[in-house]
Amino acid sequence: MTDPVTPAATPPVARREPFEHTEHGVLRPDPYHWMSTPSEAFVDHLVAERSFYDAATGHLGSLSSRLAAEMVSRVPATDRSAPWQRSRFSYYTEHAPGNDYADIFRESPGIATCSKQDPPSEGASSAGIRSSRELVLRVADLADASGYLELGLTIVSPDEDVLAHSVDRSGDEVYELRFRDLRTGADLAEAVPRTYYGGAWSADSQWFFYTVHDAAYRPHQVWRHRLGTPVAEDVLVLEEPDERFELTLRATRSGGAVVVLSESRDTAETWVVDAARPEAAPRSVGGRRGGVVYRVEHVRETDDLLVVTNDDAQELRLARAPFPREHDQDHTAWSAVRAEDPAERLERVDAFAGHVVLSLRRDAEHRLRLLPLEDLAGPGITIRSRFAQGAVRLARNTSYDASVVTVVDQAHVEPPMWSDVGLATGEATEVCRRAAPGHDPAGYVTSRLDLRSVDGVLVPVTVVRHRDTPLDGTAPLLLYGYGAYEYTFEPDWDPALPSLLDRGVVYAHAHVRGGGEGGRRWWLDGRLEHKQHTFDDFVAVADGLAGEYVDGDRIVSRGLSAGGLLQGAVFGQRPDRWRAVVAEVPFVDVVTSMLDASIPLTVNEWDEWGDPRRRADFDHLLAYSPYDHPPPAGGRPDLLVTGALHDPRVMVHEPAKWVARLRETDPDWSPRCLFRVETGAGSHSGPSGRFGHLGYEAEVYAWVLDRMGLAT
Repeated sequence: MTDPVTPAATPPVARREPFEHTEHGVLRPDPYHWMSTPSEAFVDHLVAERSFYDAATGHLGSLSSRLAAEMVSRVPATDRSAPWQRSRFSYYTEHAPGNDYADIFRESPGIATCSKQDPPSEGASSAGIRSSRELVLRVADLADASGYLELGLTIVSPDEDVLAHSVDRSGDEVYELRFRDLRTGADLAEAVPRTYYGGAWSADSQWFFYTVHDAAYRPHQVWRHRLGTPVAEDVLVLEEPDERFELTLRATRSGGAVVVLSESRDTAETWVVDAARPEAAPRSVGGRRGGVVYRVEHVRETDDLLVVTNDDAQELRLARAPFPREHDQDHTAWSAVRAEDPAERLERVDAFAGHVVLSLRRDAEHRLRLLPLEDLAGPGITIRSRFAQGAVRLARNTSYDASVVTVVDQAHVEPPMWSDVGLATGEATEVCRRAAPGHDPAGYVTSRLDLRSVDGVLVPVTVVRHRDTPLDGTAPLLLYGYGAYEYTFEPDWDPALPSLLDRGVVYAHAHVRGGGEGGRRWWLDGRLEHKQHTFDDFVAVADGLAGEYVDGDRIVSRGLSAGGLLQGAVFGQRPDRWRAVVAEVPFVDVVTSMLDASIPLTVNEWDEWGDPRRRADFDHLLAYSPYDHPPPAGGRPDLLVTGALHDPRVMVHEPAKWVARLRETDPDWSPRCLFRVETGAGSHSGPSGRFGHLGYEAEVYAWVLDRMGLAT
């Protein structure tokens, strides 16, 4: 295999400054601590790192370009979503040819459909019928010179005359909120410069609720804005003083309630505001109890709330609560509706006229269950994915009175398919399937394996390959993992993946503990003092696949953010296992970051990782912290690290410090460690836009293929 570094390229040498942390009597040297303070010198160092990366990967430019062209070829020139219905219009998104961003349109109800053909332009006729197609938002028009654009919320008012929309133009997840008059197409004068995710309209379309985050990027306040008034007159509705908790905000599908959820990793409290009385005080649905989480949905017919909670139910159960309008209430007001099923993780409940839809996970598979409102404890109708190892979930359904719901079904090699499902019958009718030019799903095979971890627990693994690629120990492997926050990466269609599979690479996703694939118990067994299980599971999957299924000498691992921590840990604990490692925006300076309450996501993550101010938590965090435990010199795999200057989730100094320490502790290996850092606009997950993201994937895949000896 070729050296990834051109002869003229040498890695930058980071400045060292003596510094020691002292906690619980333990000294931790940190010669790159200076990077955690913003400075011109640090930015210059990042620029030098990016220059080195560009030079070191220059020989892969041709391969990267070919990969990007292949990926883009699987993206339809015009990509139109399935519609979602409101009372006056049907809405949908559409990517125009060559457009990085999907625009939003609307048409008269019953006209909007998903078509594999390019739809007519505004006002054009089809089959003799003049289209009522109306542009709601041309997203690309919101961009500025930075080249980065991330759309936040897009919420149409109940009367469908105003669109609330927000945009981030740097990647720091600070969104400017505006309001567009859909009758004129012009934005109103008022603009809220700093908002976060989530929003809700009042029933009369005159008030809008939004969230604001603090200096640590924690959404801690809900504000109320009245259209046509200065933003300076906005009213603070609710503030969460406990730094462990974050606020989220939404309106219920019924239109009857504005819901505010305050949630830490293992505790929650929910408030509701009557949407018809937007100036009323929010009322607590069930109070706050340590270790108890709950979320609610409004049922219009009974004017009460359905509650999904873990109260005396590890995998969660369904309860019913009165709608508190005048006073707060606690959980003693609740009544049982549907008991916990220990084999099923109940995730959420969605209410429609006469029916509810449960979203749940069973046997590591995401499913839906349709239930009539009068029999919420009954068996209902279960909807499963039509694809091997796929996932089915509710699409965007905005109409409460619908007799059918739209679901979306997809898998790693199956582009999304939308179907209308009868709530009373479960009968499905396909309404839309995303085109993927030149891609034939029948050319690929997806399967599931269960491999044993070091403590005997079986870890599920999804394996994807080209039909002609054997699982006989000869093919290289890209192994992906995450394993945190009870989060599950669903098997979404990715137009980039076939470019890897077509070259004989096997792709596998290890569903390690710490994630949510095995339910809440799976998360609990991979967090706090049990975090080592996440790393053990990942290595055990690689060892279990090596030899019998794939080439053990050509295994490349990959993960992002908390998955980047996973990569940092297994890089240090089992460097002999990997041909190469891709650690994207990795959370690797674990102890130092979790001791610094001033940086984003620290305090509210103590319940996920541990609070190192406590000696027991300090010890288990230090035991696996990648920055504090570089592997021995010699025998290290190649390493690609990413980061972004404006990333508010994993501050860029973490990967920068880790790269510097790794290079310092193994100078001969140093040129094989690359740091791809975004020094301008760029987010936690990379460049924005569908083509920008595919270009990034092409770069990563080119490096991976080169490490596997397939860069041809």
